[in-house]
Amino acid sequence: MEKYKIYDRDFRVNAVKLGLETNFFKAAKQLGVPTTNIYRWRNELSKDGSKSFCGRTPEQKRIAELKLALRRKLKKVEIQIEILQSAGRYIHQGKPHIFHFIENNLDKYSLWRMCQVLGIMPATYINWKNKILSPRKRKTILLEKEITSIFYEYKEMYGNAKIAAELQSRGIQLKLCAVSWYMKRLGLVSKHSTKNKVKSGIRFNAHNPCIFPNVLNRQFKADKPSLIWVTGIASLETAQGLLYLTIIIDLFDRKIIGWNLSEHLTIRETSMPAWEMAVQNRGTKKGLIFHSDRSSQYANKIFTRKLNSYEHIIRSMARAGNHLDNAVPRSFFISIKSELVNLNSLPTKKDMEDKVAHYIENLNSKVVTL
Repeated sequence: MEKYKIYDRDFRVNAVKLGLETNFFKAAKQLGVPTTNIYRWRNELSKDGSKSFCGRTPEQKRIAELKLALRRKLKKVEIQIEILQSAGRYIHQGKPHIFHFIENNLDKYSLWRMCQVLGIMPATYINWKNKILSPRKRKTILLEKEITSIFYEYKEMYGNAKIAAELQSRGIQLKLCAVSWYMKRLGLVSKHSTKNKVKSGIRFNAHNPCIFPNVLNRQFKADKPSLIWVTGIASLETAQGLLYLTIIIDLFDRKIIGWNLSEHLTIRETSMPAWEMAVQNRGTKKGLIFHSDRSSQYANKIFTRKLNSYEHIIRSMARAGNHLDNAVPRSFFISIKSELVNLNSLPTKKDMEDKVAHYIENLNSKVVTL
């Protein structure tokens, strides 16, 4: 791109004189400059005379820069006032309402500006936004929950056809192929399926890369931290429905090093957040045995890839239908239910969350003798 030409004072004066002697169009064509330049130079020459074309003095430049900075600062303050006036009624209603205001005004103000004015970290808003479930995701979670519930309600006997019929009786229309897809995604295989064949009177599961042998073999003792972690999931009844508690216990001191309480049984609400908390609280070591049951929250590709990324984790799973292989987490769940769940007076979900947190905190503060 051609740079702007710079004309000295003599050239500008002579151009104006030539334009006055002939005409400005001919002068502009002859000198190779825009006609508007000669008109502008003529006006400046007639206004300032001998002082024309001398440029601005340092003081004039400083004043001009100061004016520009003040205009920008004023514009910034005006935008801040405008944001505060618009968001005023949301500020005292809590962060969720502020987040909704930001979401609805991103086309008008920048995210950084709104977060700065409203005292919100951009990362906090982004985390909130990522947790919002789309209608499609909500539907998927609901269907996964219903299909899993039906599957275990009927003792793992129902296949895709019977589950589809049961869903229809509950008012949920879902095609047979869709039920099959969900069952495969959740790792649900009927006991009557051809994938579960019988050889020598012993039923075995078809190969599943997310199912691991029972390495722990009921050796529920550890001499050092992060040698053996055991995990489990149980439901807690509240006045507003079920909550699902996922825990991870280090067998060295029997402390709950990772846990999460959720309303759904998805991987991202059960095994994954509990694992991340455990890693943050205690850290992993080479040869760590992670023992779980064979439920879909552990026997899945997402969670398996997560643990494989550590390279030194040894997976172990309880044998099918053998509850004693998971005796430690089952014992914990029996204890916490006996203290927190009273069928005559069920707590709200919020009260249950507080009680679980308090129970685990008190349990972890005690010195356990192994």
